[in-house]
Order: sequence, then structure tokens, then C-alpha cells
Amino acid sequence: MDGISNPFSSSSSQSDPKTTLMNQARQEAAVQNARQLIERLNEHCFEKCIPTPGSSLSKGEQTCFTNCMEKYMAAWNTVSRQYISRIQQESNTGGVF
Repeated sequence: MDGISNPFSSSSSQSDPKTTLMNQARQEAAVQNARQLIERLNEHCFEKCIPTPGSSLSKGEQTCFTNCMEKYMAAWNTVSRQYISRIQQESNTGGVF
């Protein structure tokens, strides 16, 4: 992944193999999560908005698909922020709620 900065690494931890491996695993998990999001979004919104696929989308199908994607992404972002917040709280308190 050349040209992409790694938010999980610091210059002092680059030489630590364990940290490097953990950062690589985090990056791979993030890529997999993004792929999964796109796949679910396409499945959900396509099924909802496009009852009979054809060679092109009608204006109504385009609008429905766009609105569906925006709502799905907003919900995903809300859940992700809450999840990250909880993980951070748990790591700061040293345990599970």
C-alpha cells in the first residue's frame, strides 16, 4: 500500500516486528471491512431500489439508490464511531464494561 499513511504506526515502532505485524493486520482488517461495507451496501440498496434490472437505471431508481447508499453509510459511520469509542473506553479502563 505505497503512498498511504498508516495511522497506527509511529516512527519509533517501525523496528518492532510485533508492532509492524499488528499494524499490518489492522490495515488488512480495515480493507476487508471496507469491502464488506460496499458489498452489503450494494446488495441491500440494489434489492430495495432496482426491482427489474435492465440496461440502464431510471431516474427514480437512481434517486432511490443514492438515498439508500447515503442512509446506509450514515448508519455505518454512526455504528463505527460508537464501536471505536467503546473500544477506546475499554482500553482506558483496562477491561470490559
